[in-house]
Amino acid sequence: MFEELKKILLRDLNKLRSEIELYRDEEKMWQIEKRISNSAGTLCVHLTGSLNHFIGAQLGHTGYIRNREFEFLPGILPKAVLIKGIEDVMEMVSHTLENMKESQLKEVFPQLLFDEKVTTGYLLTHVVSHLNYHLGQINYHRRLLDNFYDHGKESNEENT
Repeated sequence: MFEELKKILLRDLNKLRSEIELYRDEEKMWQIEKRISNSAGTLCVHLTGSLNHFIGAQLGHTGYIRNREFEFLPGILPKAVLIKGIEDVMEMVSHTLENMKESQLKEVFPQLLFDEKVTTGYLLTHVVSHLNYHLGQINYHRRLLDNFYDHGKESNEENT
């Protein structure tokens, strides 16, 4: 199961990197408009923080210390910094999951999740769905706010 979870996480982290790379205007990554409550940049920082915490610190014992409040601060980090963060998380996820045993999926995860004890398998399933949820929001944000239409025609690159 770890191999499957690793494959899905790395696939979706690659997609996250692609979404961030597709922004033509870096400032648009940080834009909030109308009822959109989080920018793509904020969601990217949140996702890398979450994965670094739950997989890196809790399972891989990386020593990462999460600052969840920082993840939601308005700001502008360069695209290159976000991409580097994604690539570092990909390496950490791969390394951590490669060094775990299948039997650990049934063990109690070392931290409560929403005030509840869960298994490591449950937690890993949760982080996969959490990543996908926000990845969809980032894709929508990019298409809505970053010049999705190129002179009235939709770009093929944008549809991937």
